[in-house]
Amino acid sequence: MRTYFDCIPCFVRQTLDAVRFVTDDEAVQAEVLRKVLRAASEMDMRMAPPAMGQKIHRLIRQCTGQDDPYREVKDRFNRFAMALYPDLMLRVARSSDPLATAVRLAIAGNVIDFGVSSTLTEADVRGVIERAMSDPLRGSVDELRDAAAEARDILFLADNAGEIVFDRVLIETLPTEKITVVVKGRPVINDATIEDARAAGLTDRVAVMDNGSDAPGTLLGECAETFRRRFHEADMVIAKGQGNYETLSDAERSVFFILMAKCPVIVRDLECEQGALVVRRSSADGKGLG
Repeated sequence: MRTYFDCIPCFVRQTLDAVRFVTDDEAVQAEVLRKVLRAASEMDMRMAPPAMGQKIHRLIRQCTGQDDPYREVKDRFNRFAMALYPDLMLRVARSSDPLATAVRLAIAGNVIDFGVSSTLTEADVRGVIERAMSDPLRGSVDELRDAAAEARDILFLADNAGEIVFDRVLIETLPTEKITVVVKGRPVINDATIEDARAAGLTDRVAVMDNGSDAPGTLLGECAETFRRRFHEADMVIAKGQGNYETLSDAERSVFFILMAKCPVIVRDLECEQGALVVRRSSADGKGLG
């Protein structure tokens, strides 16, 4: 998915939100904003939006000297989600369709996205969980179910910290022996790294690897060769979140995208409403969604 003109104001908003979240120093805030505006004026609009997101958050880390500026909020939402985990699993166990319920819960967890909102609260997440139990689901859980049953090797691309606990609920509803979870290679926003996978208890349940990148999505050209090989060879790829949709919707292989449509550009691309719960499979030739 390319970058649209409508993405530019969002880059500015995300920059201001992020740098204000990280530091109160107005001189640093001004320095980051000027550099981002300069980079935005020169960016290749054919690139996916997370390519600019990567530049924004590299600049913030460089200008503030903080390697993982969202570490505290990641830890807080990991703890919050782990406290919810027993209830989430109980909802799945009591459901007439455990996989469909687990998919809904995984999508609810996608609201824990500090690239979209830096003011998200635990109460917000609880509200989204309840909404996700009844809102329409855009796509086919049965297609996901059938593909998982047939696959021998499933690659699950995680998105954010905290959310990764909700992903664990879905992963444990799928055949775990087939699954490798992929996290980011280095910190970016509140995206999950190996530390977050460990906090979510996933490293004790499934294989976990990192993709070698600090992009808030999956820019294949930026990823480690080991991950790229696994991505192309896996029987099935499940990708969580908007960043993965933005970077992989044109990939030349089939990908199952599981996300909440929070961005107006993605809403338009997916032809759905704001806040929609989406589980959709892309075609194998990178020419759209099935």
